[in-house]
Amino acid sequence: MASTSQGGLGIEAMCGLAGVSRAGYYRHWQASAPRAEEAGLRDAIQHLALANRHYGYRRIGALLGREGWQVNHKRVLRLMREDNLLCLRQKAFVPQTTDSSHGWRVVANLARGMILTGLDQLWVADITYVHLAEEFAYLAIVLDAFSRRVIGWALETHLRAELAIEALQMAISSRRPKPHSLIHHSDRGVQYACGDYTKLLADHDIAPSMSRVGNPYDNAKAERFMKTLKHEEVNGSAYRDAADARARIGTFIEAVYNRQRLHSALDYLTPEEYEAAIPRSQWVPTASAITGACP
Repeated sequence: MASTSQGGLGIEAMCGLAGVSRAGYYRHWQASAPRAEEAGLRDAIQHLALANRHYGYRRIGALLGREGWQVNHKRVLRLMREDNLLCLRQKAFVPQTTDSSHGWRVVANLARGMILTGLDQLWVADITYVHLAEEFAYLAIVLDAFSRRVIGWALETHLRAELAIEALQMAISSRRPKPHSLIHHSDRGVQYACGDYTKLLADHDIAPSMSRVGNPYDNAKAERFMKTLKHEEVNGSAYRDAADARARIGTFIEAVYNRQRLHSALDYLTPEEYEAAIPRSQWVPTASAITGACP
């Protein structure tokens, strides 16, 4: 099996001593002892699937490739199906967290049709709910649309504008975008349209953009993150209170989603890895905002 050691040495150490790659070792193993190789591959798949219980066969295949296995996705799918390791899909429930019935200015959709070439050209923002033991909490996030990295987030037990503002402040503090280089896209909710939020955008020369009425695809990347969060962290969790949810969801965002989770849209890299490989580039939109007090 792949994890078998000889004299206390693992496969990677023995390959290093012998001067051969792990990929070469696995190819030779498959050719010389196919039944033993398949048993080792099943063992590797089982370990990875249990450690990453929400991963499908393509992400498991990508992890196998990182460990030196050369195996196509069809074979991984077959073995995972035979061993009942395919993750279960749940139909997403989208809560009502958007209040678009307000008197604040609604701006045009500047993000539609954008072709992104670098970081900090387009940020997308959204809010979702989290069920606690005795109440609801609400999570606001800001995500870089190019790398899919969550760069700002906040969790509170209210839906006031301060929730979204806290997430935006975290994003601005961590990224420090250049003036007139960035579009911020969101839905038409009052938290994003109100004066305090748009003033914060204007103070940093960030151009606001909002989705069209009744078109969820305009903010698809933020919606996709929320779906991933619910499927891989929130669903099945029992949070005692907001502090418990904040700590556990924060760990998922920072340690798992940004640094460990492989993204098919990023060529099966993590957002952190993808950002490390891509240099920043500039894009200059026109900023627009209003002022006033938020509810």
